[in-house]
Amino acid sequence: MDNSGKEKEAMQLMAEADKKVKSSGSFLGGMFGGNHKVEDACEMYARAANMFKMAKNWSAAGSAFCQAARLHMQMQNKLDSATSFVDAGNAYKKADPQEAINCLNAAIDIYTDMGRFTIAAKHHMTIAEIYESELVDIEKAIVHYEQAADYYKGEESNSSANKCLLKVGSYSAQLEQYPKAIEIFEQVATSTMDNPLLKYNAKEYFWKAALCHFIVDELNAKLAIEKYEGMFPAFSDSRECKLLKKLLEAHEEQNSEVFTEAVKEFDSISRLDQWQTTMLLRIKKTIQGDAGDLK
Repeated sequence: MDNSGKEKEAMQLMAEADKKVKSSGSFLGGMFGGNHKVEDACEMYARAANMFKMAKNWSAAGSAFCQAARLHMQMQNKLDSATSFVDAGNAYKKADPQEAINCLNAAIDIYTDMGRFTIAAKHHMTIAEIYESELVDIEKAIVHYEQAADYYKGEESNSSANKCLLKVGSYSAQLEQYPKAIEIFEQVATSTMDNPLLKYNAKEYFWKAALCHFIVDELNAKLAIEKYEGMFPAFSDSRECKLLKKLLEAHEEQNSEVFTEAVKEFDSISRLDQWQTTMLLRIKKTIQGDAGDLK
């Protein structure tokens, strides 16, 4: 379907909206329904934005939504302004990730000012995802996941907070910030082990914390595993805990072959993901004379 006509129509609407805004600011325009004209202009910008979307001109759509957002703010329609900034962010996501972040941050400022922290948290998560996948800036992604977790916690949305914290934990470990990663994994494990629906996941978080301990120091890992077994007896029977004990033995003996075999055996039944493989390789590299792979 040819949408070039939609783009032309959108541009005409934008021009009309611009005129309405200018005339509303003049002395006579202000006397004769200035606000009404601004409301009309808002509607026109939003309609133009949707036409630009149909024509897949994402930058123009984002820009039109931004115009609407600023006018809504001018008229103190905070909620409409925030909604328009989010629409702008969603359009820009497809063309200009940095501009998408700027719009979503503008929406977040409005939502936090209104005390709507759950929705602000959701948009912090979206920004974090843009930093993850589009801009590949993990440190900035961490900042936004942490902020989202903070807001979710404040609103008692603990499972959403934990979801964000687990992202922070995984990325912190990737960046070799092991103490921070350990603290997060232990915190989430402790909060889930008492929940009948979530306690099965606790072993996974204790396993991740133990891997981080192991990279830092073998003795630390040993003590941590004992502590986790005491806190959560089900961890003792898990395949993860049994693997950790085998790996500790292999590491003590500085035997990289036994280490690799234990990992392979585990992986043949429960597939290791990229993060776990990376951490296990980092541990293996601390064995003297190791080639640094898991083959």
